[in-house]
Amino acid sequence: MLAEVSAHPTPAWRLVRPNPFFALLLICIVCLLGLAPQSAAQKNDKPTRKLLYRESPGYPLTLREAHIGGIVRLEITISPRGSVDQVSALGGNPVLVEAASAAVRKWKYAAGDSETKTQVEFTFDPRR
Repeated sequence: MLAEVSAHPTPAWRLVRPNPFFALLLICIVCLLGLAPQSAAQKNDKPTRKLLYRESPGYPLTLREAHIGGIVRLEITISPRGSVDQVSALGGNPVLVEAASAAVRKWKYAAGDSETKTQVEFTFDPRR
């Protein structure tokens, strides 16, 4: 018997079925490679300001008694003189954010050449 020959053969890339796991893995690797240099550059380019005075936030009694805790993340803007000018919540329980913000507003940093932004994180653990 003779094999049938087509005038338009199917391209090789159409013969292979794509593997969704491989495609997802490839996308993840590309994303990780793209993000790694950017985050490393951000860490190295930021000027660090020395913290001179730090006040710890008070744990609201009602939340401690109710065993409610969590993590609060804040972005703070430090003036050239070293005082905290602005506090923005990035995440956390609103009551805990208020307690952390009140404490951070009292912090003092070493004077610098320009305004600086940084992020701080607090963990409120009712078991401690």
